[in-house]
Amino acid sequence: MITRHFLTLQDLSSDEFRQLLDRAIELKKWQKEGRIFEPLKNKVLGMIFEKSSTRTRVSFEAGMIQFGGNAIFLSPQHSQVGRGEEIADTARVLSGMIDGIMVRTFAHENVEHFAEFSSIPVINGLTDTYHPCQLLADMQTYQEHRGSIAGRTVTYIGDGNNMCHSYINAAMLLDFKLNIASPEGYLPDQEIVAKAGGRVELFNSALDASEGVDLIVTDVWASMGQEEEADERAKTFAEFQVNTGLMSLAKPDALFMHCLPAHRGEEVTAEVMDSDQSVVWDEAGNRLHAQKALLEFLMA
Repeated sequence: MITRHFLTLQDLSSDEFRQLLDRAIELKKWQKEGRIFEPLKNKVLGMIFEKSSTRTRVSFEAGMIQFGGNAIFLSPQHSQVGRGEEIADTARVLSGMIDGIMVRTFAHENVEHFAEFSSIPVINGLTDTYHPCQLLADMQTYQEHRGSIAGRTVTYIGDGNNMCHSYINAAMLLDFKLNIASPEGYLPDQEIVAKAGGRVELFNSALDASEGVDLIVTDVWASMGQEEEADERAKTFAEFQVNTGLMSLAKPDALFMHCLPAHRGEEVTAEVMDSDQSVVWDEAGNRLHAQKALLEFLMA
């Protein structure tokens, strides 16, 4: 049997992506009904965190417990990962002890290298280049509130970072239009944009990118590892804040999303975060259900 990994959304077909969303919604319903479902009973997920996390750790760990399995947290400070052991060696060792591995790290090449030497499923919990697990939750949330996202227009505002790249991948797989508004010098990777063809359009104005759209998404201006750039980025991104004025340009039933944690008053105002258009809390909660669907898909 071929081992399936989930390093980017491109590891899924369009049909598989849609099936995962439907399954996540079903699993969420089952949990609310109190139904016990344990397809991963006695299975173990290892979780390597080189970047700190709240939502990623809790959702994967809770998901494994609810599925009848368990999860082991591995931090660099308390494992050989942080003492220079080769990625390939760690991958081989863990493959003989557990049933799946989630890696949250910096360079995307690290998770690719890990998967190359792993005989168990490897899940990308976040890298500097992609954040595919978040897109599973985002797309589930949109589907729950507005139905299929196919044919809709989404605007991503801010740094052309891992979230932006994963939104590009999602646009390709789920057939929606993606507007990206970023300051010069902070655009997404041009090779990733080129692969999306006409589904992606770049803007240097957040206002222009937001007219008549169905969903507006943003992220922090300075991601983990970029804290020293925070002051400079705050000046550069000042015109890229999501506020009530910008939201008023979108469709009246447009939604707002943010992967969290958010810096209120910077990339988004408190008024938008707490508005009726904001679905950030559903989005955060859906990390659990979307990732349970993914765990079942890869490990059951």
